[in-house]
Amino acid sequence: MKLKQAAIILMVSAVTLWCAACTQAPRAAPVAAQAAGNPSSPEVDVTRVVAQKLSTTVRLPAQLTAYEIVDVYPKVTGFLKSIKVDRGSHVRSGEVIAQLEAPELLAQRAEAESKFQSAESQLSAAQAKLSAEQATYQRMSAAAKTPGVVAQNDLEVAQRTAQAEQANAEALAKSAQAAQEALHAVAQLEAYLSITAPFDGQVTNRFVHPGALVGPAGGTGAMTPIVQIQTLTRHRLVVPVPEDAAAGIPQRAEVSFTVPAFPGRTFKAPIARISGAIDVKTRTMPVELDVQDPKAELDPGTFCEVAWPVHRAYSTLFVPASAVANDLERTFVIRVGNNRVEWVDVRTGVTSGNLIEVFGDLAEGDTVVARGTDQIRSGATVIPRTATGGSR
Repeated sequence: MKLKQAAIILMVSAVTLWCAACTQAPRAAPVAAQAAGNPSSPEVDVTRVVAQKLSTTVRLPAQLTAYEIVDVYPKVTGFLKSIKVDRGSHVRSGEVIAQLEAPELLAQRAEAESKFQSAESQLSAAQAKLSAEQATYQRMSAAAKTPGVVAQNDLEVAQRTAQAEQANAEALAKSAQAAQEALHAVAQLEAYLSITAPFDGQVTNRFVHPGALVGPAGGTGAMTPIVQIQTLTRHRLVVPVPEDAAAGIPQRAEVSFTVPAFPGRTFKAPIARISGAIDVKTRTMPVELDVQDPKAELDPGTFCEVAWPVHRAYSTLFVPASAVANDLERTFVIRVGNNRVEWVDVRTGVTSGNLIEVFGDLAEGDTVVARGTDQIRSGATVIPRTATGGSR
């Protein structure tokens, strides 16, 4: 009897364990399936596309040039007799810096003086003869008032003779004036033998030495100037502004720049001249800053770095610079929508802090991957996570 009860208890226990096993099997199945299925989508940091008006500064290279620079040529051909300056000499406007000699000008001057003296002599003789003829006519005219004293024909001859002498004297006066002007022109040419400085400055190069043949542009000896002179205390800082930053350049705005010769020091100069046209070769617009340098510290020809202000009157789109990716074929950002990614081609603009301008099929508020990479393929599924420190 006891054995029969024990068998019944064992059968009930077995049925109970079998039912419990059947009840737990459906719950374990999803866990096993999840473990055996596809892995979960990766998480990526995302940020928002923002719209704002650009106001920043960019570092641009620039070159310092003299405000005035000139290669000095003589106005007449001659041999360099002497030169008083050399490279580095300071000169004042009108100061004689070189002397030429031209023997042919001496002959021209002698000829011009001879012609002028001859014309003056002929004019004096004609004026004397005119006075005599006019006096003769006046006496005959007075005598003719008494009937029968002077024949009418003789009076007319005397009158016409005086008129002819007056015309001759006037012609000789014009000839004398022309001869005087010719003499003055030769004297002016002789004055050109003295070479003077056109403005206050410094001689930056000397090209010839005494005995060299020099001359005006287009003439004999015109291949080489005498010296080159540049201003010392005023310069032009020429900034090639890229075309994407050339709009809305503020006239007379002060701009900071640095010079390698003065590390740690910042100079300032106003925007003075804007070309208003893009150079088709460099795709930049030359803009000049007017640099006052009363102590003559800066050297023309120096390359400088300019903190150039860039402003836009309208809003443009920005993303973190790290969001822009490049796979050597295209530049793009990775937009995320409904947990799926999409590559959007963009063109970049100016960098402002940790943000960069982007132009493409984007809109303000779009969600993009904070760190763009071509390893995140277009069409993939991701889990977006807001990046800390990103744009809002």
